[in-house]
Amino acid sequence: MPAFELLPGAPDSPVLLHVPHSARAIPRDVRDGILLDEAALERELDHITDAHTAELAGRAAGAAGKVPWRFVNRLSRLVVDPERFPDEREEMLAVGMGAVYTRTTHRAELRPADTDPRPLVERYFLPYAEAMTRAVAGRLAATGRAVIVDVHSYPARALPYELHGDGPRPPVCLGTDPFHTPPKLLAAAREAFAGCGETGLDSPFAGTYVPLAYYGTDPRVEALMIELRRDTYMDEPGGPAGPGLDRLAAALATLVDAL
Repeated sequence: MPAFELLPGAPDSPVLLHVPHSARAIPRDVRDGILLDEAALERELDHITDAHTAELAGRAAGAAGKVPWRFVNRLSRLVVDPERFPDEREEMLAVGMGAVYTRTTHRAELRPADTDPRPLVERYFLPYAEAMTRAVAGRLAATGRAVIVDVHSYPARALPYELHGDGPRPPVCLGTDPFHTPPKLLAAAREAFAGCGETGLDSPFAGTYVPLAYYGTDPRVEALMIELRRDTYMDEPGGPAGPGLDRLAAALATLVDAL
């Protein structure tokens, strides 16, 4: 299985659906460095995985009038989390969840605290970041702009690892960036998801993913994070998807068509 996959869309589509946290796969040698037994690891994957988001993005792509591009992580974020900063800029280091996690969602030990993250960063994180940079460059070259829509989900109740879990937890949370999220993009998302319940802003999760080569410097790269509360479309934690997935996929397709 590849570590990640770029699924082509329409040549003239600027939209890139990014799905970084939907997978549960962990290579055997990486699994050997995780301290949890099999039952505990399965429970942790239930909590940490943005279940069914790859399927949701796929359904949205199939329903859109112009097929968006999709960049999908095929490995669990317990291998590396491609959306973290790989250095001291990452605030989640405070709870052992930098690019390479040493703690679980419930703050138990996942890897030894003195684990050197560099081998996993070099093997998985950097190639992922480089491939995402190339994917964005491809949309810029083809269309003159790139719109990254980050597809995530989050639990109905805050987990102990969350640094900002005390705020509102609406059915749909839109994560924004002051440079890369223009008002028009935010308005389009609010309209597209209007039928899916209350839409909140930057709570409980904020920010967007933009490759560092473009971050804060290139306004042609627009970005928005879509965080979907899991109880609106699945049984928590780690259970099957329900009919809410169809409604959310249709809303995401509507957003894609608006971009």
